[in-house]
Amino acid sequence: MNRARCLPGGPVEGASWVWGPQRRPSQSPVVQALASQLNAAPVFLRLIKKLCEHRISQIMCGNKHCIALSKDGQLFTWGQNSSGQLGLGMGEPSTLSPQPLKSLSGIPLAQITAGGDHSFALSLSGAVFGWGKNSAGQLGLNDKQDRSVPCHIKFLRSQKVVYISCGDEHTAALTKDGGLFTFGDGSRGQLGHDSTNSEPLPRQVQELMGSEVSQIACGRHHTLAFVPSSGLVYAFGCNTNGQLGTGTRGDIKSPLPVKSSLTGSPRHMSGPDHYAITKINCGGDHNFLLYSDDKSSTAPEDFRVTNISRSISLINDASLNTWRMKLLDNTDSTITNDVILLLSSTACWNASFLDESDDSHFKTNPKVPGIDLNSVRLLFETLSKPPFARLLEQATKSFESLLIPQLPCSPPDVEAMRIYLILSECPALHDSKNYITLTIPLAMAILRLDANPSKVLDNWWCLVDGGVFSRLVDMYKSIVVFLLTGGKALLVPVFLENYTSATLKLLEKLHKGCCAAVCVQVNLKAGHVEYNRFYIPDITTLVDIQEDYLKWFLSKAEIKMRTPAVQSSVTLCAYPFILNAQAKTTMLQTDAELQMQMAVSGANMHNVFMLLTLEPLLARNPFLVLHVRRDHLVSDALRELTIYSDVDLKKPLKVIFDGEEAVDAGGVTKEFFLLLLKELMDPVYGMFTQYTQSNLLWFSDKCFVEHNWFNLIGIICGLAIYNSTVVDLHFPLVLYKKLLGVAPTLEDLKELSPTEGRSLQQLLDHEEDDVEETFCLNFAITREYYGLTEVKELIPGGDRITVDKNNREEFVEAYLKYMFRDSVSELYQAFSSGFLKVCGGKILSLFQPSELMAMVVGNNNYNWEEMEKNAVYKGEYSATHPTVRMFWEVFHEFPLEKKKRFLLFLTGSDRIPIHGMESLRISIQSTSAEEHYLPVAHTCYNLLDMPRYQTKETLHRRLTQAVEQYEGFSLV
Repeated sequence: MNRARCLPGGPVEGASWVWGPQRRPSQSPVVQALASQLNAAPVFLRLIKKLCEHRISQIMCGNKHCIALSKDGQLFTWGQNSSGQLGLGMGEPSTLSPQPLKSLSGIPLAQITAGGDHSFALSLSGAVFGWGKNSAGQLGLNDKQDRSVPCHIKFLRSQKVVYISCGDEHTAALTKDGGLFTFGDGSRGQLGHDSTNSEPLPRQVQELMGSEVSQIACGRHHTLAFVPSSGLVYAFGCNTNGQLGTGTRGDIKSPLPVKSSLTGSPRHMSGPDHYAITKINCGGDHNFLLYSDDKSSTAPEDFRVTNISRSISLINDASLNTWRMKLLDNTDSTITNDVILLLSSTACWNASFLDESDDSHFKTNPKVPGIDLNSVRLLFETLSKPPFARLLEQATKSFESLLIPQLPCSPPDVEAMRIYLILSECPALHDSKNYITLTIPLAMAILRLDANPSKVLDNWWCLVDGGVFSRLVDMYKSIVVFLLTGGKALLVPVFLENYTSATLKLLEKLHKGCCAAVCVQVNLKAGHVEYNRFYIPDITTLVDIQEDYLKWFLSKAEIKMRTPAVQSSVTLCAYPFILNAQAKTTMLQTDAELQMQMAVSGANMHNVFMLLTLEPLLARNPFLVLHVRRDHLVSDALRELTIYSDVDLKKPLKVIFDGEEAVDAGGVTKEFFLLLLKELMDPVYGMFTQYTQSNLLWFSDKCFVEHNWFNLIGIICGLAIYNSTVVDLHFPLVLYKKLLGVAPTLEDLKELSPTEGRSLQQLLDHEEDDVEETFCLNFAITREYYGLTEVKELIPGGDRITVDKNNREEFVEAYLKYMFRDSVSELYQAFSSGFLKVCGGKILSLFQPSELMAMVVGNNNYNWEEMEKNAVYKGEYSATHPTVRMFWEVFHEFPLEKKKRFLLFLTGSDRIPIHGMESLRISIQSTSAEEHYLPVAHTCYNLLDMPRYQTKETLHRRLTQAVEQYEGFSLV
């Protein structure tokens, strides 16, 4: 019972009490504002028609201005704007009618309040925004300049502010932990800092730090604070009229308790001591305390707890059920309008799924969204159930026509950006019938974001669960397929191009964010998504990759294709992360063919000119022909490649072994690569160090061969790629990372040298403070060369710098730098310059390191059944021929190493092309040779000549002999 009346015998239940000067009632600023608007006498109340479409949950008044907050999260201001207190911007005039404050749009606001000529808004996650007069620092911005638009008070961001109260020129902020901060005018002691100084920055009231405050209120020049544990109200500030209730007159600069009711000091407060304060209120120079006579059942109001009736509407299971029932009544259009208004409110959605665990949402920042996506998912699951079908349809329409089109380029705060994560969980966006109307417009809205909010969204995407991120990637991949397959029938070309471009650019944004997380090795969940998650598997069937690459190549060269069929400016090759290994290989082969054709055409043009000028001896060969001897491979290869220019290296490669008759149709080239690299890798030269644990090679930091040998290996690797030949090089992935400009990581050292990598990981993971005693390391390492030990400093003076807990990360970084850069810089530079002579250019940048590695060395994803399935038979042979059936029985009985030897014997390489086994088609043909002859391989054609063996034992013996004795080419 809250009756505001007084009885001579003492207080009654719910009575309120007042002290300070009594004045005649005057019209409130709200009444005055309304009356001024209507040009009528200030005693009439009239409805504000401009706010009729909104349900108002809070309204506050300053000296000459008003603020209102609606249930759908919109903020309205009106009145005088002399100091910018309306927040509408510089130079905006005063206004008699409510104006929407769009600069805070989308922020889920918990509270609004007004001082004399300044205003504040507080978000549900503790973000404080102030604007208006700041002559005494009452905005907490560390200056005294007025603000005409809302400004974020960054100092309070981490304090978990839950309530704000304003005086005439001072402000008080209450935190969830019960702390009290004050700032602004302190001339009457109203800040409680035992001083009359003004404070331009929020400062905690020291006198109350040992107490937990639950209510605060500001008068014109004084402040009240209620501590529920003691039941005391503390007051400080102006007391000229006795408004502090301390029994004296005179300003008070530090919090003092208001005297208890037993003293009778505040008027009509005498009575039994079992009455409990439930709420405090301040006027200009007076106060009210609301009491209850039932201590046990009536708890004091706690301003730190959000009042649901005064907050913006939340979208949850309860509200969904309420709206569903109301929508069953088709006669009331206002209900439908209310539902549309709330479902299209960015602020309501942003307010509805806060991460309450450990107050996590109060930590919302550019790297923490403060949102519980599991709750979002559960709500959308509820919304997808049949009873809510109409409500889901209404939500979809609201997203399409109102919410998504109104998403701003520059959201006012990170809390306003939660909507982008929320919408990604909406099942309607994953439905292909909504791709054009919902999903693609959302992508366009994301792409319109300014740089800073765009980066925030990148951070959040990396933080969300890998499943959430993967679903987002899959959704936009599906849209690409949808547009490529059916887009032409649904859309005019200009829309198709715009939509395709927007979808691909959003995928690119997702991919960059994911890769950035991996590169910096942060503990981000989306960083675990593999790069091949972005592949569109069927892309080669949807698009002509060769044509697309040519269009991309010509666009880079600023040459326009005039073919009507390729008018679109969108090229998939510009987004290589969606292209799988097969598509990228096609691109590389197309580039190689293009470069080869250009080189051949150049040579042919030169030859025609030489013939016309009667100088045929100067004619150029359209092929890159290498004449080599088997027993002088390295020196011959160096000699031959030295005489050719970089342009010649682009020509098709032909290899001729001295004294051999084989015509190079590919097989001779494959064997040349194999034998040459085998010799170059021979430990006798000391060019590379072999790591026993991993069986991998890395550049030796002490090498006595000339650098041009490394240049030769680089050229050979490049030529292998350019001529579609896989080679067997036991280099780690880090080599290909370096070629693509990707920084090495500790994982690369673990691959190359597992023991060293694990040791450094143990150093980083060591939790105790005894790093120096446990590991006994300094910034220098020892290396042994031919029996001699050398000390290598990782940084200048490193042998005198001990590794401790503070600098261990720096040590690991320096170790990796020495291992993968400093110690091998000259040798690697020679290798990379040779490689890039052949394979440099933009095409290389399209590959991931692992993809480039597979292009060079192939892979070992063997599928022998697939090889049998794809085999082709010639002559008398067929899949059911007895000899063929015996062959496959024998082959499948071979151990893995012998199967790889057979692959080497037949194809010239024991590894699989990047396309996999399905791209390796072998042929078996019958011969008239007798059974004592061995099978013969034509590696140029992957062709096996096999006599018609009569028994399995004979076939096994002859095939084993052929495989184990293989080396060299000869004509059959």
